Amino acid sequence: MQMDQVKITDRIKVNDEWKAALCEEFSSSYMSDLRAFLQSEARAKKVIYPKGAEIFNAFNLTPLSKVKVVLLGQDPYHGPGQAHGLCFSVQDGTQFPPSLQNIFKEIQMDVNVPIPKSGNLSRWAEQGVLLLNSVLTVERGKAASHRGRGWEKFTDKVIEVLNERPEPIVFVLWGSFAQSKAAVIEPPHRILKAPHPSPLSAHRGFMNCGHFSKVNKILKDWGEDLIDWSLQ
Repeated sequence: MQMDQVKITDRIKVNDEWKAALCEEFSSSYMSDLRAFLQSEARAKKVIYPKGAEIFNAFNLTPLSKVKVVLLGQDPYHGPGQAHGLCFSVQDGTQFPPSLQNIFKEIQMDVNVPIPKSGNLSRWAEQGVLLLNSVLTVERGKAASHRGRGWEKFTDKVIEVLNERPEPIVFVLWGSFAQSKAAVIEPPHRILKAPHPSPLSAHRGFMNCGHFSKVNKILKDWGEDLIDWSLQ
């Protein structure tokens, strides 16, 4: 099972638009090192989340040309049944982590959308919300265990690619980690900042930040279709 979780490192399955834009990254030495690391973790019988076929889920559900909004997370959830390649999202039938609970509470207050039964955010991704973690894999039960292995360089390049796109994008940055990426984002793109939705910081300004209505106000001004934040 562990080897199946990292087979993506031998045979990358990613949307063609993204693959073309990131071809140099996929063939780089640091990505080769990252593949070797994941393979060694598998040989050591370590369980990696998300499973291999879902590591690039965010890119496959939201092609480059369809991106209207970027929501940037840190690294995947590290519990069973949670991570499936979209930041803050969990698989159907999985209990909401505290950060996701606060996200749903804010949506309810901001745009009057009821708290859903499922925490699977694929519906947002299919509407053009790139749900991007800075680090795309993690070891079971060990938060941040794959930081510093090369994913950050890869996702920094993703942000550079998006920044160079002429069509404007709304970047939603929650917490200091996500906000550190703001330096490379330039007009005409827009940035919304707030504290992280974690219970440790949500009370400092994430709650009542109004980002979901603000995103749609910006998209409306740009003549774009609005995001339906409901998951029912």
